[in-house]
Amino acid sequence: MTARPRRQQPPKPSGDESSDIGGVRLRRVNRWLVEDLLEDLADLYVESCEKEPSEDYRSRSRQDFLKRLAGDIRRPGFAMVIAETDGLVGYAYGFPVRSDGFWWLGFDGELPRSIEQLTEADRVFAITNILVRPHPQDQALACRLQERLLGDHQASLGATLVDQADHPALSAFRAWGWQDIGESWKPAGATVFRVLVLPLGERTKARLEGLAHHAWTRWPG
Repeated sequence: MTARPRRQQPPKPSGDESSDIGGVRLRRVNRWLVEDLLEDLADLYVESCEKEPSEDYRSRSRQDFLKRLAGDIRRPGFAMVIAETDGLVGYAYGFPVRSDGFWWLGFDGELPRSIEQLTEADRVFAITNILVRPHPQDQALACRLQERLLGDHQASLGATLVDQADHPALSAFRAWGWQDIGESWKPAGATVFRVLVLPLGERTKARLEGLAHHAWTRWPG
């Protein structure tokens, strides 16, 4: 999961467009148009590294990113929103969380009932990657990207997983309004993830306030 606030010349995708952040345009991109953007997306991902990477690291990071993106693209409902000026400056993408609660498997402990109910109602959208190139208003742009992506899917709650060792990403998400609700382990590896959620709308925010006071349920495992 990447959330570090870093370019290229993407093909002009179709879709709605809006902008009021320093001339940056936001555009929806479907899975077919993403195919035309793969190289630009990978370039921006590699360029976002905090340290100057070696060629070997760049190559491995690029291939790992493209492999993860290819897996996400195949998920039902996959969607992406990109931000661009004269080139690509940011993106956010993800997919709807299935109502069976499968996405939450691996959550350590008991899931808040309010989140379980939103999941059952198909109102949760998983954002698997947000990245914004450094920009005078990068925090505002990141918030616009995530809100546009979630809003397009009429989601009441955003959800994401962040490697708990990735402190810059965790700090960025928290600055963008995300709440940390616990840990998750995935069967494929030993990485411990922090589980973050982003409530949209006053009603959802109210339901998620003071999670410790909610009734709890556990997904069948």
